[in-house]
Parts: sequence; C-alpha cells; structure tokens
Amino acid sequence: MTLIHLDRGDAAVTVDPTNGCRLSSLRVHGAELLRQGERYGAFPMVPWCGRTAHGRFRNGGEVHQMPLNSGPHAIHGTARDNPWRTARADETSAVFTYDLADPWPYPGRVTQMVELGEDSLTLTMGVETYGDSFPAQAGWHPWFLRNLGIGKDAEIAFSAAWQEERGEDHLPTGRRIEPRPGPWDDCFGMPDGVEVTLTWPGALELTVTSRGEWVVIYDEQAEAVCVEPQSGPPNGLNTHPRLVTPIDPLEISTTWSWRALA
Repeated sequence: MTLIHLDRGDAAVTVDPTNGCRLSSLRVHGAELLRQGERYGAFPMVPWCGRTAHGRFRNGGEVHQMPLNSGPHAIHGTARDNPWRTARADETSAVFTYDLADPWPYPGRVTQMVELGEDSLTLTMGVETYGDSFPAQAGWHPWFLRNLGIGKDAEIAFSAAWQEERGEDHLPTGRRIEPRPGPWDDCFGMPDGVEVTLTWPGALELTVTSRGEWVVIYDEQAEAVCVEPQSGPPNGLNTHPRLVTPIDPLEISTTWSWRALA
C-alpha cells in the first residue's frame, strides 16, 4: 500500500489512493481531525453523491441500474470502492486519477487534486467523458471527529437558503422548506456557495467552503460530524441532472481553512 503524505507548516495530510483516494488523516497543530478507519477519513463521492433512488437513473431513453448498497438505494458513487492512480505528488500537493468502469455504464475519467496550504486544504475534482454525455455528480464526504480529545464537542454553524425536505426513504421529496434544527442527515441549498463552520471550543475553528450550491450535514453519530459539499442534491442524477459532455466536464472544488483558538 502506497500512501501519499503532504506536509506544510503545522498541517499534514495522508491520502490513500488504493482505498478510494480518501484522505485517511488530516492533522492540524498536532490534532487528528478525521475519524480513523478504512470506511472513514474523507472520501470523494463520484459519479454520484448521496443516495440514488433504487439505484436507477435515466440518461435519455436509457435506464441504468447501479448496485444497491444502502437499503433499497445506491449511495455515494463507485470511486470510493476502487483504487486510484497517483499521477504526481510532491511535498504539498498531489493529483490522482480514476477511470470510470463497470458498473458505471459510461467511460470517463475522474481527477482529484489535493493541495495543502499553510492554513488550508483545497480539494478539486473533475469528471470528463471519453465518449457519450452522461449525468454525474461529485463531492466529498469528510468524517470530522466530533471531539478532538482536547476540549468540548464540535459546534456547527451555517446559514442555508433552504433545506430539502427528507422523506421516509431518506430521499428529498422535492419540497424546499425552512432549515430546521438538527440532528441532521439532510441536504441544504446555498446558492451563493457552501460555507459551514465547525468550532471545537478552545481548540480549532475550521470552515468548509465551495462554489458548489449543495451541502449535506450529517451529525447523527456520536463519533463524527460530516459536512459534504457536492454538485447536486441526493438523487440528483434523477432530479437535478448535470450532463458531462465532451466539451463541458464537471468540476467542483472545496477549501477547508482553519485557525487555532488556543
């Protein structure tokens, strides 16, 4: 297993290309910020984000079936379950690629760039087609530790224009409602761009931003809090399709910036 390590200032990142190109560690000022374990860290969601209803989506007249891996639905894409290739890496940045393959029905390539700054981390993802156009989504699923072991639990702050009403099947119903208090496993709309701040009182403040307009907040587990910037809502292959074409790839980025509070 070849891990990629990036270091800059008081921050260090470890990327595991063989395990879905997930960030397996993010340490800032000596504190680990990500939940540990092969299913956790922070992984790219691509070519779809969240749940796709019953694993089915349509592209024109074609209906495609993805494997079900979350009850009756297909969740978080295919790239997190497969190895990626390291295209290049140096002390503070790296680029990785993944070729879309079965069970995804369309050939294409995903590229992820990881760039570590003095007090920030920027992730950029692109999806391009090798042939036919297809609907796709991209985003990230970080598992931030609820408690860093040096103080109080993380506090979440954000201001959303709306919340996607969640049905009993955990999918958006199509209704937009006023944001409700947590706990959440919910998608929020931020048309001016995603901005969510996690504060570990007395330790660290971290802000997740993205030019993407959608974010899923998940805080129903005791161990972690997830802030997931993405290019569309859950089940978006069906309800909010964004076509990847030969002249119009899908691109999205997110920056996590931090400052010490102690």
